[in-house]
Amino acid sequence: HITPEKFYVEACDDGADDVLIIDRVSTEVTLSVKKDIPPSAVTRPIFGILGTIHLVAGNYLIVITKKKKIGEFFNHVIWKATDFDVLSYKKTMLHLTDIQLQDNKTFLAMMNHVLSMDGFYFSTTYDLTHTLQRLSNTSPEFQEMSLLERADQRFVWNGHLLRELSAQPEVHRFALPVLHGFITMHSCSINGKYFDWILISRRSCFRAGVRYYVRGIDSEGHAANFVETEQIVHYSGSRASFVQTRGSIPLYWSQRPNLKYKPLPLINKVANHMDGFQRHFDSQIIIYGKQVIINLVNQKGSEKPLEQAFATMVSSLGNGMIRYIAFDFHKECKNMRWDRLSILLDQVAETQDELSYFLVDPAGLVLSNQEGVFRSNCMDCLDRTNVIQSLLARRSLQAQLQRLGVLHVGQKLEEQDEFEKIYKNAWADNANACAKQYAGTGALKTDFTRTGKRTQLGLIMDGWNSLIRYYKNNFSDGFRQDSIDLFLGNYSVDELESHSPLSVPRDLKFLALPIIMVVAFSMCIICLLMAGDTWTETLAYVLFWGVASIGTFFIILYNGKDFVDAPRLVQKEKID
Repeated sequence: HITPEKFYVEACDDGADDVLIIDRVSTEVTLSVKKDIPPSAVTRPIFGILGTIHLVAGNYLIVITKKKKIGEFFNHVIWKATDFDVLSYKKTMLHLTDIQLQDNKTFLAMMNHVLSMDGFYFSTTYDLTHTLQRLSNTSPEFQEMSLLERADQRFVWNGHLLRELSAQPEVHRFALPVLHGFITMHSCSINGKYFDWILISRRSCFRAGVRYYVRGIDSEGHAANFVETEQIVHYSGSRASFVQTRGSIPLYWSQRPNLKYKPLPLINKVANHMDGFQRHFDSQIIIYGKQVIINLVNQKGSEKPLEQAFATMVSSLGNGMIRYIAFDFHKECKNMRWDRLSILLDQVAETQDELSYFLVDPAGLVLSNQEGVFRSNCMDCLDRTNVIQSLLARRSLQAQLQRLGVLHVGQKLEEQDEFEKIYKNAWADNANACAKQYAGTGALKTDFTRTGKRTQLGLIMDGWNSLIRYYKNNFSDGFRQDSIDLFLGNYSVDELESHSPLSVPRDLKFLALPIIMVVAFSMCIICLLMAGDTWTETLAYVLFWGVASIGTFFIILYNGKDFVDAPRLVQKEKID
């Protein structure tokens, strides 16, 4: 309910009388009851508060205006937030200068860009941020906490937006933790036995960002593009879970876009890699147990130094809880020999059996715990990583369904055509969701995930997605990175700042060189089209303009980093 002075957020649960009041002038947040809502207020339905943010014009309230039911999770409804609204506390913008108005408009565009990204999920009654195994090992006090208090902060994407509400425990029921990633739920049947199969990918909000601007780890050991993926089976009251993780190679390295198709990855030569590396794995071991690293990068070319450095760091750390496996995905599977992935699966089969999976019976008795995770990575932790994770998850699912009695002894999951189709498509959808959120396009190699084989059409689609990635990574990812940094609180707007961070002056060559190249190339084409009898003269003109256009192109390529769309709000690490 909106009035010129206040926002009134009414709880619509059965029997609820609480109303959250947000003062649009003082920004004070208080609790009241329904009778205090003025009849003159403009009323509209919302499905939750995402949080508040301070921009140049003042504070804004972000609310969920549309939602889609994903399914039910042990009688808890899971929703996908599909639309949002950003409401200004201020009734007018007359207090802003023209520059401030423009900056505020840009910041709003950044917020709306993040909100337009697919993959925000929430539940009003269930904690989506924790795995089944973590939830089973909690105290009664933990169970009494609000969803916001008990949530795993790595996966609460609106944690920064909820900071004001989280400071007041009495209003926590109005503050919904929102997950970013992917969730799918399917009711399946094998041998006439019905079970629920669920796949959840939780993206970390620490060191979050886009493909080429966020690589490696930060000083606290948080890895870029870190995703926890959990596969769950629910059958006759029993619940089984298998968890895997992915994350950037945990060293200090970068791969800044510079107009080249594949920028050269650079490892920081002066940083203390062991410090961040150890912090990363110390936290991973505390949370997940044993770590089985599956490094899928190329073992030659530009990716080779990263593979060697990763192997060296594991060896130097000498932690018995960490095992390192290098598998050159592209070399092993070249010429579309994707059947050779079985080499890796056979290599880790015994280890996977030792790690096991989580299983709890209908009475709540834990029958099995997962003792560790596979931590997979390639360069982006997207395409190659997702293929391997889907194969490891299927192997675990095979064991779970046999133990639960869904599969008969000797029966193979691959032989269950109807379920296989659901399984493969879900993992391919998971790949696309993670890839769009990090790289800006759908995943590569999803034809194998969906069909079990590599196809010519899949290669063509991979080429198309690679071209789109190239464009976005070079010409729009700076804005995308700024948007994420603003949303997550890595950058805070200060309206008193004398110099706008958004007004970055461009060098003259940024405008001049592309124009010269286009003009020279156009003149070259015109000379060819208007060729007369004097071919010698025409050839001279073509050569002149051709050399001018090609020369300008190489000058632009040489100065590529000056032509890409770079982040402006938070200075990203520069590694020379």
